Amino acid sequence: MEANRLLIKNAKALVGTHPKGTLRVAGASMAELPMLEHGWMMAENGVITALGTEEDWPGISDWNGLEVIDATDRYVLPGWCDSHTHSVFAAPREGEFVDRINGLGYEEIAAKGGGILNSARKLRAMGEEELYAGAKARLEEMMHQGTVAVEIKSGYGLDAASELKMLRVAQRLKETLPLQVRTTLLAAHALPPEYKDNRAGYVDLIIKQLIPQVAGEGLAQYVDCFCERNYFTAEEMGLILEAGNKHDLKGKVHVNQFSSMGGIQAAVAHNALSVDHLEVMEDADIESLRGTRTIPTLLPSCSFFLGIPYGPARELIEAGLPVALATDHNPGSTPSGNMNFVVALACIKLRMSPEQAVQAATINAAAAMGLAEELGSLTVGKRASCLITKPVPSLAYLPYAFGQDHIDTVIIDGRTVRTGETAA
Repeated sequence: MEANRLLIKNAKALVGTHPKGTLRVAGASMAELPMLEHGWMMAENGVITALGTEEDWPGISDWNGLEVIDATDRYVLPGWCDSHTHSVFAAPREGEFVDRINGLGYEEIAAKGGGILNSARKLRAMGEEELYAGAKARLEEMMHQGTVAVEIKSGYGLDAASELKMLRVAQRLKETLPLQVRTTLLAAHALPPEYKDNRAGYVDLIIKQLIPQVAGEGLAQYVDCFCERNYFTAEEMGLILEAGNKHDLKGKVHVNQFSSMGGIQAAVAHNALSVDHLEVMEDADIESLRGTRTIPTLLPSCSFFLGIPYGPARELIEAGLPVALATDHNPGSTPSGNMNFVVALACIKLRMSPEQAVQAATINAAAAMGLAEELGSLTVGKRASCLITKPVPSLAYLPYAFGQDHIDTVIIDGRTVRTGETAA
């Protein structure tokens, strides 16, 4: 690929200009979002090489082959990092959406054969090519909305062949699309029907067969478990995380969505990278995260769609923790991969400030998927992956006017994947 050079000039502000070495932002610091007003940024071969304000503009001697974007009246932000998705799936589940309108709850729908097992039946029957085409279209839409990195979980196969099929599809997406993709083995998403009387047997399959094979073939970087009533216990999750650690698959786990049952404590004990959902939290759960490297990740669009409680963002921040945000994009509980809506919900429902929400969707989200050295801030040496807004009066206007599309241009590794009106 030929070399590419990029200059973004006249920005209303460059947002998230953290100094080199900042890999996460915690507690009160989440409200301190660094910006350079009247900014410019240079990139070469997909990497940020310089940035500053108009006062320290060095000038350009060689304009040949330089792509120039005029960001007058526009903000430049790090691209969104979506650290929790299930974007590889076979089919939507709008029938269950209607069931919820008619009064059925998440667990009631699952009990009658819906939910995760519904997705598993459809995915097992779908060929890899069709599965890839659907997921590719979803990720292309997410890129158009400003997402530059995404974590993709398996978990809709629930047998060895289908879980591997999902991860192969995710690997192919990583190879064919410009955004960064991280993958997670979530075979412990639900108990498959064929193991309904043999829980230990299925956990053994995950530990003894799937984890070693996935690690050996390089199909995932992380391992996950849905620790919840009627799914997997904290003890079972601990066994899975222990096996994952032996094969360099760190934990990124579902906990505390409907109940507090020791999942956070087990995740912390096994050095999980992140604990995700957290809609039902007790004081002891928050306390157990203090002083750890485990990142609490909130999924407010899931709460919005299911009508369940929202995660306690303010309490987590007040406890000095580095909160991250993600979409939870999946066909059952969050059929949207739009990080802009997640940022708006974080402000509207989680009572996060716009600055906190942006930090949670960029640098902390990058940290929650092991990418903070490459993404999440506008920092020299990081990937030139960013979004440029349309002309807006302030940063707070982005979540305030939540029903509008505020993005003009999306850039991944120095190349535009969505071109608006900013080209000079």
